[in-house]
Amino acid sequence: MKKAFGLTVLSFTIVAAAVLAINANTATAVGGSAVENWPQWRGPNLDGTTSETGLPTTWSDTENVAWTLELSAWTGATPIIWEDTIFLTVSYVQRGGGGGVGRRRRGRGAAPAQSPARTEDLNVELWRVDRRDGSIIWKKFLSDGDHQERKQNMSSPSPVTDGEHVWAMTGTGWLRAFDFDGNEIWARNISNDYWRFGLNWGFASSPLLHEDALYVQVLHGMKTDDPSYVLRIDKMTGETVWMVERPTNAINESPDSYTTPALLQYDGNTEIVISGGDVVTGHDIETGEELWRADGLNPRNNRNYRIIASPVVIGDTIIAPTRVRPMLALKAGGRGDITTSHLLWSFGSGPDVPTPVSDGELLYVVGDNGVVHCLELATGKVVYTNQRIEPGTYSASPILAEGKIYIISEDGVTTVYRAGREFEILATNSLPGYTLSTPAVSHGHFYVRAGDRLYAIAEGAGDR
Repeated sequence: MKKAFGLTVLSFTIVAAAVLAINANTATAVGGSAVENWPQWRGPNLDGTTSETGLPTTWSDTENVAWTLELSAWTGATPIIWEDTIFLTVSYVQRGGGGGVGRRRRGRGAAPAQSPARTEDLNVELWRVDRRDGSIIWKKFLSDGDHQERKQNMSSPSPVTDGEHVWAMTGTGWLRAFDFDGNEIWARNISNDYWRFGLNWGFASSPLLHEDALYVQVLHGMKTDDPSYVLRIDKMTGETVWMVERPTNAINESPDSYTTPALLQYDGNTEIVISGGDVVTGHDIETGEELWRADGLNPRNNRNYRIIASPVVIGDTIIAPTRVRPMLALKAGGRGDITTSHLLWSFGSGPDVPTPVSDGELLYVVGDNGVVHCLELATGKVVYTNQRIEPGTYSASPILAEGKIYIISEDGVTTVYRAGREFEILATNSLPGYTLSTPAVSHGHFYVRAGDRLYAIAEGAGDR
């Protein structure tokens, strides 16, 4: 049974993924080449790839930097870009708060020092920034009374945009819609409308925007006995189109999932893919009905198998990571229990945190320990394995552009290595500051949140 629905509608004032993405997300041509928007966490194709060209391979905090914008704190959220607009979720200590958001890491996987002293110290805002010069156009309140859970300061969910409106969610459940002028269209709190979030490290999943709806997953269990659930929300009214519970047999921390829903389109079908709670499931986009389910993400029934890396769809293949092992590749089109019937292959050294990326032939996997692997997408055959990039801890996800993989560590070091069957590191580039956020790409620039700054990085930009 759901709780009372608490929606505030103030006024009524997507990106189509996969094959439709190129039309919805292509901006004006620059220098004869089409440039792309970056409207959600995994970019224009929902998979971490971009067709942008002319991107830099090397940079620092003084080289190839077009501009920087000072922020109040680090975050796990990706910058979202539409033409000349950047949207950022920003956490900050409210006036009179007793603590600060630290910026230095202490040990592998640890949060920065100086956690807030009180749970009510943090607020979260949505900023609209001019992409051309980094100037702030407006700031809008999202939530208050927030707190920090190790790496999570309640600003981790990335915003999404369709080019006219933007939607932003916080780790405490607030979901708000704005137009580009900053007028709030509607607001609601998901955790008040249904069941309060019960994840061990705070809610961090981003919404998925597709056509006229937002898809939000709440998969939890470490700190609650309430059900996990998935929502389809009308993007213009904020009303729930459907809500389905998503049961699993996962125990202790294993029901917790920090993944983002994926969009699966094949043979005229469109489904939503959800990963967490030891299983990956496919849901009917119109009703939310569970169409298929694959077990096997936690074969030993481990009590602490929370999942962070999101599922990735490449054509009709679904890549479902778990807590390192096993990462599964599933064939689309199944119904019911597809654990064995649609399993293409499995791999015992998947990522823990970074979501993999693919060029359609090869799959590139970055572990959070800086060990990288390359597999054939169709067969799972290992092309190379156990190659090492810059030492460190990796929480951001890799980006594939112009035949190169870009991956940034928590220490702000981006390793650039060649896509293909031969492993070759091309460059390592350092920015100062604790870094969790996956960079965004648009208009020939990388937009990188490192520490308490946003960097706009472009080939040939003036030295600072």
